Amino acid sequence: MTEPELEHLPLVRRTDENMEHGGAKRERTGSQRLHVQERGDSEEMSCCTYVLWFFSVLFISLTFPITIWFCFKTIAEYERAILFRVGRLMPGGPKGPGLFFIIPCIDDILVVDLRTLSFDVPPQEVLSKDSVTVTVDAVVYFRVQDPTMATINVENYKRSTELLAATTLRNVLGTKTLAEMLSHREEISNTLQSLLDDATDPWGVKVERVEIKDVRLPRQMQRAMAAEAEASREARAKVIAAEGEQNASRALKEAADIIAESPNALQLRYLQTLHAISAEKNSTIIFPLPVNMLTQAMKMK
Repeated sequence: MTEPELEHLPLVRRTDENMEHGGAKRERTGSQRLHVQERGDSEEMSCCTYVLWFFSVLFISLTFPITIWFCFKTIAEYERAILFRVGRLMPGGPKGPGLFFIIPCIDDILVVDLRTLSFDVPPQEVLSKDSVTVTVDAVVYFRVQDPTMATINVENYKRSTELLAATTLRNVLGTKTLAEMLSHREEISNTLQSLLDDATDPWGVKVERVEIKDVRLPRQMQRAMAAEAEASREARAKVIAAEGEQNASRALKEAADIIAESPNALQLRYLQTLHAISAEKNSTIIFPLPVNMLTQAMKMK
């Protein structure tokens, strides 16, 4: 590094430091203004809330025998209620299960079901990695893990999960070949479940399970795969038959060698064959004769 560059280096560092300090000061000033503004809005909303709360309680007191029945709500064991007062979320988390008190004039409740829900992913036409068009459908099981987040962070958590599941299914299957789709369904299901669970976590939704129901192939592809499987089976059958013939010929050769060592063994085998033929009640029995005997008989004539 040259001397002029060394002389300008501290100045550049000081300039950078001043810019960083200035940026930090501006960020702190902006955050302080935002905090003051939010605090003022909160105080203003709190005053309005107290005024509305006072008049609501007064109205309930004046009409006590009738309105008291609208002030109690019952939530089932598998449900939770999100309570809003003048549009603002009430502290303390979800209400329920059981009986709780509300002010009907200024309170609004939204009931969320905590049971495991399921939906069918519509059939999706997917182009696989090896350029084969298939139609795949699946089923997704999920439940609401955080009712507050499912109510505030997303408009319709079930509809959003359905759309996300369809998109994720197409994206994941687009990176798989046809053979992988047919043989690695469990692995694909686990991948889909992990991706959906990570994506729906800010919504307070827990995806428990994803199952691929069916993979439908075009008719032409089915016929081509059937022809390929049939040809493969025929080839294996021919190989097995050839191996059987080879083993049989080898066994016959060994038997012939053993019989050739003892002429009486051939006679015994001949008698066994006649016994097997006579057991079937045949009217005609053929006696094999050696060619040498026939030749000698012809010469004698």
